[in-house]
Amino acid sequence: VLDAAKFIAAAACFKGKDSWAILEENGKNVEAALPIGAVLTLPATGSESNGNSVISRQATKEKLCFFSKHVFPVFSVLDPETTFSLPEKLVRNGIVDAFVHVMEQYMTYPANVPLQDRMAESILQTLIEVAPVALKRPKDYEARATFMWSATLALNTLIGCGVPQDWSTHMIAHELTAFYGLDHAETLAIILPGVWQYKLTAKKKKLEQYGRRVWGVKTAKEAIVKTEAFFHSVKMPTRFGDYKISAKEAARKVRERFAERDSVFGEHGDITPDAVAKIIASRT
Repeated sequence: VLDAAKFIAAAACFKGKDSWAILEENGKNVEAALPIGAVLTLPATGSESNGNSVISRQATKEKLCFFSKHVFPVFSVLDPETTFSLPEKLVRNGIVDAFVHVMEQYMTYPANVPLQDRMAESILQTLIEVAPVALKRPKDYEARATFMWSATLALNTLIGCGVPQDWSTHMIAHELTAFYGLDHAETLAIILPGVWQYKLTAKKKKLEQYGRRVWGVKTAKEAIVKTEAFFHSVKMPTRFGDYKISAKEAARKVRERFAERDSVFGEHGDITPDAVAKIIASRT
């Protein structure tokens, strides 16, 4: 709802003929927007504290995002009690979404940003600790408050200041949601371990740091295993087979779409459409 409000706020002031162009140009053509206020009911995206918006177009099976300072909420109300009635699945999704938001800004390569790294790791550790309580006791105010605040800090521009960022998992996941209708967090949980495995050499040092500081393990591969096990602990599947979706077919569809757009992703700009296909195919 909040992302839709942001798009509407920008579209209302858009001078072009088709407001979908806002998404096609990632918000670079947004010059003004109506003011927005937010009352958060589903902690996950951090949209209450950033200028991001993700919009789906069912007719063309597209899911695109845009950013603009003009749609940053003027105010946001974060009341944990609004989450008490959420279905368990949505809480699970929010935990995973927030976790991956941190990872997109953290899991790249050592960049001599010790404070940013420690802040990111603290959010990850907090989500790991609070997840079982937030899921088991829906009306536990402290647990839901901690979950809510963690999701906000995961994507409120703070931990991303001055650091290299990835976002390939999100870009791939958006297309999978558009094609197959899976929840955003469900596609993230499938793709994240695949990206790490594919980019194991490039991300090795950071994976080892993460594994050592967050999980108490030594190797990059152990860190990947621990992450996937965490997703499973909150009842989040991590393979296409869990949804009876052909990884081979998904790889072909997403590769073709990214090839049409001439898209590349990742902190090094080297995750090509062919690489995306390999990542998806590995998550059968």
